[in-house]
Amino acid sequence: MNIDPPVSTMAEAADPVLAGIRATQAEMVALRHHLHAHPELAFEEFATSDLVAERLASWGYEVHRGLGGTGVVGTLRCGTGTRRLGLRADMDALPIHEQTGLPYASRHAGRMHACGHDGHTAILLAAARELAQARGFDGTLHLIFQPAEEGLGGGRKMVEDGLFDLFPCDAIFALHNMPGFAEGQFGFREGSFMASSDTVIITVRGKGGHGSAPHLSADPVVAAAHLVLALQTVVSRNVDPRDMAVVSVGAIHGGDAPNVIPGEVELRLSVRAYRPEVRALLRERITELAHAQAATLGPRPWWTTAGAIRPWSTTRPARSSPARWRATGWASRR
Repeated sequence: MNIDPPVSTMAEAADPVLAGIRATQAEMVALRHHLHAHPELAFEEFATSDLVAERLASWGYEVHRGLGGTGVVGTLRCGTGTRRLGLRADMDALPIHEQTGLPYASRHAGRMHACGHDGHTAILLAAARELAQARGFDGTLHLIFQPAEEGLGGGRKMVEDGLFDLFPCDAIFALHNMPGFAEGQFGFREGSFMASSDTVIITVRGKGGHGSAPHLSADPVVAAAHLVLALQTVVSRNVDPRDMAVVSVGAIHGGDAPNVIPGEVELRLSVRAYRPEVRALLRERITELAHAQAATLGPRPWWTTAGAIRPWSTTRPARSSPARWRATGWASRR
């Protein structure tokens, strides 16, 4: 992030929102750096939610806490309008050890804002401040700060806790940073936008033994290795090339010693799709391949799922068009 992006004085004069954001830019960059240095994992965003709630309250928002555990909602009403708009950002970090060497790198071992949620939180807080100061709208604004986006279903928990009963919205807008996009570039897509995200755990259970006598064991390592290779054919040979799908084996755990065949091996998969039919096909084929490899080599697969099972996200043209128009106008004045 550049602290001083090339926003011209003429552009700021044409759009006072840009001038307002520019005026608080250094403060918000520092806030983002603070969040990055102090990441918190899913449902543990205590300090982060404290900071968000304090800032919102200081700018005149009605603050509600506790939805989804550490979720925060700030409400601001202006005028007499009946329309209700929601803006949403996520707050949680990932269980990753940061090795970037940045001056604002994580100060907590094994935790890192590697997905940019520190930026999302800072962006929405910057918007919150400007909206509260300018009050250039007529209606009700709900700012939703969600915990536990990274696989544990924090958004679903907020909804189950009554988010939209307490804070009904006619429309909700959100964004996600996209590595590879140039600074100042916005991406929009109508229809399916964010894929479903299923975490699948397959435990291959065999019969352990000594490495010198493999014929007396049922080796789950070999079965797991064959399964990893077989899974690579699901997308390339079972999914229509016009559809999107991902099956990634992100972790393999099994065994502790080179001369001991372990009793089981665990595979952890990330499975993604844009359409429900493809999502169902992926589950079917992964299950079939797991059992087929086990039948061929001996060990038994045990299929489980872990974490939040997130459906795909769909953007309606009627909702994305105003945002696209606004972003296009902003970019043209930079």
